[in-house]
Amino acid sequence: MSRTTRLSSSLLRAAAVTGVAALTLTACGSGSGSDSSSTGSGDVKVGLITKTDTNPFFVKMKEGAEKEAKAEGVKLMTAAGKFDGDNAGQVTAIENMVASGVKGILITPSDSKAIVPAIEKAKAKGVLVIALDTPTDPQNAVDALFATDNLKAGELIGAYAKTAMKGKAAKIATLDLAPGVSVGVQRHDGFLKGFGVKEGDSSVVCSQDTGGDQAKGQTAMENCLQKEPDINVVYTINEPAALGAWTALKAKGREKDVLIVSVDGGCTGTQAVKDGKIAATSQQYPLKMAAEGVKAVVTYAKDGKKASGYTDTGVTLITDKAQAGVTAKDTGYGLENCWG
Repeated sequence: MSRTTRLSSSLLRAAAVTGVAALTLTACGSGSGSDSSSTGSGDVKVGLITKTDTNPFFVKMKEGAEKEAKAEGVKLMTAAGKFDGDNAGQVTAIENMVASGVKGILITPSDSKAIVPAIEKAKAKGVLVIALDTPTDPQNAVDALFATDNLKAGELIGAYAKTAMKGKAAKIATLDLAPGVSVGVQRHDGFLKGFGVKEGDSSVVCSQDTGGDQAKGQTAMENCLQKEPDINVVYTINEPAALGAWTALKAKGREKDVLIVSVDGGCTGTQAVKDGKIAATSQQYPLKMAAEGVKAVVTYAKDGKKASGYTDTGVTLITDKAQAGVTAKDTGYGLENCWG
């Protein structure tokens, strides 16, 4: 799912460094980008394109890829983007990586649908393409997907919130990601499913896009409180948005009586669960996604065997206020397994 800790916007600057374009995108975090780089040595080259290089989720993903590349004796080439939705930047990064001779590309798609033609061109040249964290649309546009089950991540926090409300009428605000990003859609839909309501239900009194950004999450929560002051449940796409919502609620003196649930499981977000700012979060595991992706490319390089289908890299509900019938682990476990 993810684990969603969950995303500043400026024009992309194309620059080739070691044959790879600089690129910075966001799906679940925010930050400035940096030039592409390469690490390790060996005849086999593996490309990694993340959405940002400052979001702790993608920092950990890169660390996982670097560690595995070193262990496997292959060269890792990386690129990271600057803002959410910069499909053109990802296309350029793919083209440059293919030109540099990578055997496989690991990518967290910013625009799940628009990136597909570039992926198809890479595959046509014999490059293995694996999506990490965020599926393409259609999902089978890539050879394989290593990711959190984001629908399940949403369901877990939805079911938790429903049980925690103990039959009290809910007035829900959903602080979402952005249109067209599959991970955001899946988490949102999963939350509604877990809570037992459908899209358009009258209990959902406000929905705002946040880009997964803390400042935007605060603004979104302020807007929702103006629209409906009695909101008592807040679903957020990730923990930065959740902390933004908590800040807005605290300013109104309501931080203790509104239930906030989220996705990602980064160390800052998990600590916020321990501190009582977030009631529960679904924790995902970016290091595992990247490590498994690198292994798959190495296998392909050695014997031509392609990874295929979807590999669930796991999700765990983290809370210190367990609810009957909802499987969860406490923040002790969460902090031992968090990232960032």
